[in-house]
Amino acid sequence: MNAVITAGARVNGAFARRIGTPVKALARVGGRTLLDASIDAARGAGVTRLAVVGGSEVREACAQAVDVIIEESESGAANLQRALGAWDGGAPLLYMTSDMPFIGAPVLREFIEAVPRDALALPVTACADFERRFPGAPPFGIEIGGERIVNGGVFWIPAGAASTVEKLAMRFFDARKSKTRMALLLGPVLCLQFAFGRLTIGALEMQARRRLGIPAIAIRGASPDLAYDIDTLDEYAYAVQRA
Repeated sequence: MNAVITAGARVNGAFARRIGTPVKALARVGGRTLLDASIDAARGAGVTRLAVVGGSEVREACAQAVDVIIEESESGAANLQRALGAWDGGAPLLYMTSDMPFIGAPVLREFIEAVPRDALALPVTACADFERRFPGAPPFGIEIGGERIVNGGVFWIPAGAASTVEKLAMRFFDARKSKTRMALLLGPVLCLQFAFGRLTIGALEMQARRRLGIPAIAIRGASPDLAYDIDTLDEYAYAVQRA
């Protein structure tokens, strides 16, 4: 199984001072770095070829544990593109972020086993399950069609689909900081459904399938351990305390 982990995200200010590095993936939780947690989970779940996208500090930290280090770019979009092209397209690709402090091999394997091999998929957990697992955590999740959910930081990309997924993923990445641009990517019908609280996960799955030409599904009931990621100092502090 082929996998790639992106590890280029930077933090600054109080967050960087707290973790002792501007490289978020090298923050330590529970005696290991966030990057180590993702690498260990990937190997334990059966990944045989593992690439990491990162800079010199990442290379120094994990060169002996992975098969390929892909040099990062200053552009997050370019890093996404490099990650999706990490391996040849003839095999499925497991795409992982490097900011999941509670990820482990059993929950990652459970997600992989639940995915139809021809589908683009990501794990989704109910907010109620997330809050039971992480009581008092900073707010996570969104509401779609009456469902409060938190999505995970792992994606299954079927064989031959990486280049197709890349085109849409790049557009979403470029639009991610603008609600207007994100809405335009959904299209007018889904925008109206969202505005009136009627947008469902099923509708998003159908839209992705139309855009990509392959099945796209959310794997419901996934472990909250795949959904807790760290973007802020508060989320990091909670993870350290919880660990």
